[in-house]
Amino acid sequence: MTKPIPRIGSRRNGRIGSRKSGRRIPKGVIHVQASFNNTIVTVTDVLGQVVSWSSAGTCGFRGTRRGTPFAAQTAAGNAIRTVVDQGMQRAEVMIKGPGLGRDAALRAIRRSGILLSFVRDVTPMPHNGCRPPKKRRV
Repeated sequence: MTKPIPRIGSRRNGRIGSRKSGRRIPKGVIHVQASFNNTIVTVTDVLGQVVSWSSAGTCGFRGTRRGTPFAAQTAAGNAIRTVVDQGMQRAEVMIKGPGLGRDAALRAIRRSGILLSFVRDVTPMPHNGCRPPKKRRV
């Protein structure tokens, strides 16, 4: 008779989420994606693996309030609070998008106490764009 396969993440042996909190991350990258409708803040380590993330939608803002600077500030604060507990001291910031939450998210990151090595704008800009559609014939 075959042996039963042990369940690694079962609730009985209490290993749920134990690996996540055990990592020490001294340096990371904070990605801020600010669109007109929402602001998403993702914190990764230097290899690009996501450590923590938050968005204005997950913070409880709905509809047009998701695109506001206050919603971006709240989202940035929530994403950074977990990584400060894991020991992050230095970070690089990559900001993408034209939204209203760009400056507010950056202000919240500066206030968190993390030393910023640089802030880079990585908004994609078309050099010449794609070919426009043919003109409409009447």
